Amino acid sequence: MTVAPTSRAEDRREQILDEAMRLFLEHGVQNVSTRDIARAVGIRQPSLYAHFNSRDDIAIKLSERAFEQLSARMAAAASSTGTPHQRLHSMGQEYVAFGLEQSAAYRIAFMLEKTTAHPSDQQAIHESGMRCFAILHDLFKSVRNIDDLTTAALAQSTWASMHGLVALLLSRPEFPWVDREALIAAHLEHVCRQAFD
Repeated sequence: MTVAPTSRAEDRREQILDEAMRLFLEHGVQNVSTRDIARAVGIRQPSLYAHFNSRDDIAIKLSERAFEQLSARMAAAASSTGTPHQRLHSMGQEYVAFGLEQSAAYRIAFMLEKTTAHPSDQQAIHESGMRCFAILHDLFKSVRNIDDLTTAALAQSTWASMHGLVALLLSRPEFPWVDREALIAAHLEHVCRQAFD
């Protein structure tokens, strides 16, 4: 059976994204060139440009994809039944699980240095991240009868708290953490109590 050209192109595109993610995590975005990525994929540099315009174009696509995946998980948790406390807890579980299960994607979206892409291209990442954050913000807005500034501050504080836990677990695995599941449960319970109890 003959493989359709579009299928081969999509496979190659995915291979480029996978190798770029690995190299970005090992060396940092600024220390990886399109030549490095092409070599890792096993193609010539000009062939890579048939799929992506630049290294930063690849980094942007990886970031957008990570935010889209996280948004889907957060939205599903936000739309579940239960009290605001329970829904926030579910959203937190999904956030932390995504960060730990998809650590490469999470690091690309949240923990690597910014690209040097044109500001209009950077806007795509910003918008993807804001759509993800809006899911959390909307939960606070629907529950708390407070002004917009306080709502935003509480949502951002909660987001920062979840990110802090994931970032520390990923970047400092040698720290003598207690049992991981117990730590996550305790952390999320504390965050939810602060938010809604």
